[in-house]
Amino acid sequence: MARPVACALLATLLLGVARAQEALPGGKVSRYDPDAGTLVVAAGDRARTLRVTADTRFLVGKETAIANRTGRLVLRRGVDLRFVAGPDGALSEVRLDALPRADTARLKPLPELGAGTYEGRPGGLYPEGRNDRPEAHEKAGLALAARVVPRDAGGKPSANGRIVLLSVGMSNCTQEFTAFRALVEREKGVNPRLVVVDGAQGGMTAFRIQDPESRDGRNYWTVSDARLAAAKVGPAQVQAVWLKEADACPTGDFGGYAGSLQAEMQTLVRTLAQRFPNLALCYLSCRSYGGYATTPLNPEPYAYESAFAVKGLVEAQIRGAPGLSCDASKGRPEAPWLSWGPYLWANGEAASADGLAYEAADFAADGTHPSVAGQRKIAERLLRFFRADRTARGWFLGM
Repeated sequence: MARPVACALLATLLLGVARAQEALPGGKVSRYDPDAGTLVVAAGDRARTLRVTADTRFLVGKETAIANRTGRLVLRRGVDLRFVAGPDGALSEVRLDALPRADTARLKPLPELGAGTYEGRPGGLYPEGRNDRPEAHEKAGLALAARVVPRDAGGKPSANGRIVLLSVGMSNCTQEFTAFRALVEREKGVNPRLVVVDGAQGGMTAFRIQDPESRDGRNYWTVSDARLAAAKVGPAQVQAVWLKEADACPTGDFGGYAGSLQAEMQTLVRTLAQRFPNLALCYLSCRSYGGYATTPLNPEPYAYESAFAVKGLVEAQIRGAPGLSCDASKGRPEAPWLSWGPYLWANGEAASADGLAYEAADFAADGTHPSVAGQRKIAERLLRFFRADRTARGWFLGM
């Protein structure tokens, strides 16, 4: 499959409304300060400083408006742009050329790829092309699941305590988990001691939050802690996590993106073990379909390839990689027990073996974030998983 052209080449921005015959000034982004909202555009030997404001409007193609924050993600060094700005350098309307539809014909969902390969890497969710957990890993997960019990604010087991299931991730994660939480609130038979808290946040990609001491990392965990407090629970009661992450505007080959995302998530799961002393289980999911994407935020084949980052991280723990031990008998766990949650990629309208398919209507205008229909589709998958998985159903249903 031919790769999408790098973000810098795809993100041609047409700023403002101008007559068709007018030649708009343009150039390449040489520097962008998102905090100050200043953008330096170089054209030949000239440079001009422009301002991205709260009123700057971003469009995809000719019709579709997207969030200012989403549009700003493409304002990175090397991006070709054209613009119209006011006398004070403030940009008004931003137009992002839509990406061509990706060719995903040869891509197979990992559970169906099995022993086959993609770019030399075998399919399946677990080692040797298999879709079920290795026996020893399953046994370890069941042992940890048995320790997931209601706990008080200090983390001690208590009949009146709480079990917290927390989401960790970026915008898609928070949208989908919010829909999941709404389903759980109406679902009969769910453990009354369970508290579902959405800790995921828009724009907080794996790259941005991998370092908990960075500005983004501190902001992320401050908001997450505030949401726990609003739900009247605390870090010591968090015992299970759903993790879904990606990076914005990925470039490069398969190994580069999947490898960097895996490394970022490995750092992140180690942070989870440090922040939540009773965290036992972490379920990971990949991106959903990116073939409808109209921006370079996270199109195909990068959406598909995010599954190999999840697969690689889970397999690293299974194979005993340093820094990922979840065995308390060997000292304080370095990471929670890692496992696949629901696998969420399907090849557009071509239904996967378990019936998952995506229509354009399952996504918002950027083709990347889920629409209300798409959010519910993922939420239903999550609910089905937690009700049925052997390591989850006991504490999720209070059995």
